Amino acid sequence: MFVTDIRKEFYDVVVNQRVALFVSPDIDALCACKVLQALFHCDQVQYTLVPVAGWQDLGTAFMEHKDLYINCSNVDLLETLQPEEDSVFFICDTHRPVDVVNVYNDTQIKLLIKQDDDLGVPSYDDIFRDDEEDEEEGEDSGNESDGSAEPSGKRRRYDEARFIIMSYIVYLFSELKTRSLIGRWSVIGVTDQWVHDKIPHMKYVTDIATLQRHVSRHNHRNEDEENSLSIDCMRITFEYEYPCVRPLTLCVSLRLVLYQHWSLYESICNSCYTSCSFKLWSINGQKKLQEFLADMGLPLKQVRQKFNSMDMAIKENLREVIEESANKFSMKDIRVQTFAVHFGFKNRFLASDVVHAAAALLENVEKDETPADNFIKALDCLSRSNLERLHLGIDLAKRKLKAIQQTVASCICTNLILSQGPFLYCHLLEGTPDVKLFSKPLALTLLCKYLLKAFVCSTRNKRCKILPLIMAAPLDVEKGTVIVLGIPPESETSDKKNFFGRAFEKAAESTSSRTLHDHFDTSVIELKMEDRGKFLDALITLLS
Repeated sequence: MFVTDIRKEFYDVVVNQRVALFVSPDIDALCACKVLQALFHCDQVQYTLVPVAGWQDLGTAFMEHKDLYINCSNVDLLETLQPEEDSVFFICDTHRPVDVVNVYNDTQIKLLIKQDDDLGVPSYDDIFRDDEEDEEEGEDSGNESDGSAEPSGKRRRYDEARFIIMSYIVYLFSELKTRSLIGRWSVIGVTDQWVHDKIPHMKYVTDIATLQRHVSRHNHRNEDEENSLSIDCMRITFEYEYPCVRPLTLCVSLRLVLYQHWSLYESICNSCYTSCSFKLWSINGQKKLQEFLADMGLPLKQVRQKFNSMDMAIKENLREVIEESANKFSMKDIRVQTFAVHFGFKNRFLASDVVHAAAALLENVEKDETPADNFIKALDCLSRSNLERLHLGIDLAKRKLKAIQQTVASCICTNLILSQGPFLYCHLLEGTPDVKLFSKPLALTLLCKYLLKAFVCSTRNKRCKILPLIMAAPLDVEKGTVIVLGIPPESETSDKKNFFGRAFEKAAESTSSRTLHDHFDTSVIELKMEDRGKFLDALITLLS
């Protein structure tokens, strides 16, 4: 059931209770968690925070806590968890579709989701009338209905519409507390959806334009220089690639990843947009990069040193110089709308910087720490009091982005991307440099996005340009398992609808492949290496 009065039907219910807050391991969920934590701290609501990596973790944690606030709605929770009748679930989630049973349960399921989103939920009569008609047809034909029967009609079409939209947490809680409490986390949540390719670029532009109106109303009112540069002052600015007029603040934002915390050269080499535009995995691409740097007229010493160490005169005109040269090299979209947050004089971060830092901390494989430890560190980096941890996350993100760029270049140059008919397929072998990084869903998602774009830029096969990509990477060598991820075709305009979740389920069922569908994102599964051949054959047959 959709919650219509957020205060009466949700907050007033939990404010006097002890809440178990279950959060999935992605940046958008972390941001929603920070919002809830801030609200609970204000009203002294007792809560327990429990990170859950998948459905198995969720089931185990539910048996321990019973009462919970959860952010997963794309399955029938009552059937999955078998709760007691007095258990109530409040769900805030960006995964689509929302399970229709959760939508029409009026007692135990409460959905904190805007009803004017493009949910496409079929009406109650359409769903259950179709089911009744199917049962009658089954009885007439002498076939007994079982749990594996296919949903029909509008419900099946709805179930196949798997796509993700931004979290509307900024709207849900605007009536509870001052909106300035949640502006920064909402900005980061929206940016995460775009960085990890869960929403198309135009959707991102529309969403941040809405957030810009919200943010501009709640920045500090006092614009004098002393307050705007105080170490205790946090300011969020909306930028469209033009220098900001606020004193001593360089507001230059380009489609270059982490460039304000890196050297300009390394940022260009490791950004998906510029790397694919130049085709840096090729000799000609490297020549184009040198021509681009020469066209800008910037000294190589300046380009190769850390951004903060560049001459101020160069930084002041950097946006105009890069944009002018980028247009000559067919990179007309080098600018992108974005947000920046300022902490005093020195600390300035773009929203995408925070997303990359938090994701790197969340999936850190450099130390033998538990997923729960990484979760807490990623959550901490979203707080303004933990800037040291945020900088640590940025350093980890740099290493991850370098590994992604090197892996993409290797896959393209060695022709590891194969056309399987209805989709492209790439398998990373054990022993590939930094392959351990790609055993994590967010890192593998970024790699897939980068690799597919690079392949589309390099191939001459027009048909292959419109195919989706399935990628597999080693997960557990001892158990002989791989992580498999599917992403939709490369597109800047259409919705990022991903149909691989249902396809993976069907392929595994038809071939008895040993798979584990434990991730909240159904397009990510674990697969036994021995079953890879028959699983792929089934996918080819299913999607042809």
